[in-house]
Amino acid sequence: MKKIGLLSDTHGCWDDRYWDYFKECDEIWHAGDIGSLEICEKLGKDKIFRSVYGNIDGQEIRLGRQKVLKFSCEEVKVVMTHIGGYPKKYAPGIKEIIYQEKPKLFVCGHSHILKAMYDPELRIMCLNPGAAGTYGFHKVRTLMRFVIDGAKMRDLEVIELH
Repeated sequence: MKKIGLLSDTHGCWDDRYWDYFKECDEIWHAGDIGSLEICEKLGKDKIFRSVYGNIDGQEIRLGRQKVLKFSCEEVKVVMTHIGGYPKKYAPGIKEIIYQEKPKLFVCGHSHILKAMYDPELRIMCLNPGAAGTYGFHKVRTLMRFVIDGAKMRDLEVIELH
């Protein structure tokens, strides 16, 4: 069993509450637009840290990350990217990657709009944690936590930072 902390679109904004909400997590995933290496260093200090680069991330962040990250957590295959869209409105090229990789979980960011949607056509769960940073049009900063237990995903929580 793994407890996962998920965030996106920090845009270089650090908030100590990330630690408060993710302290019990085994892994922290960042779905791009990180904004500074300091964010990566802090989130990855004592945890497994997985991340992709986003469209605002500079060369120093891109050098250590991929545009599309494919991995397994427990028995769940995951595909994570920054610009991914959502069911029926995937970004160009994403559906092909999903068909090829056959993940159970698709994670993306970019929109600053939190979404948790199941795609019955592709039979995958799609998560976008919204935006954890202060830059952008969103009014509420958000994070997610959930559990991967073997082949099951459960206990999804949405956290609002006011």
